Amino acid sequence: QVQLVESGGNLVQPGGSLTLSCAASGSIFSILVMGWYRQAPGKQRELVAIFTTGGSTSTNYADSVGGRFTISRDSAKSTVYLQMNSLKPEDTAVYYCFCNVVLSRGGVAYAYWGQGTQVTVSS
Repeated sequence: QVQLVESGGNLVQPGGSLTLSCAASGSIFSILVMGWYRQAPGKQRELVAIFTTGGSTSTNYADSVGGRFTISRDSAKSTVYLQMNSLKPEDTAVYYCFCNVVLSRGGVAYAYWGQGTQVTVSS
């Protein structure tokens, strides 16, 4: 089984910054995808930023956060970070860590979600 532990959510004023972190633990052979989604009240869950590996590593960002948010990772620790700058009230949401991993060589991929961390941007 794989667990994702998120931290870093908080209340912050507009224009402020926060860094979220997500550590994956368990018997993981390889991480194919890892990153962040968010869900605001009354809205669908949406992709924020994500790493995809497979030959080469690529990152994808939602248009709404491009230039303000940066995703990074520490492969040795199976951890991803989301640096969020210039936060806006519309960034308020529960942020969920997501990963798609292979548990053994030649095995199928499984998807896992973290429990979510609340980010509130308000004055």
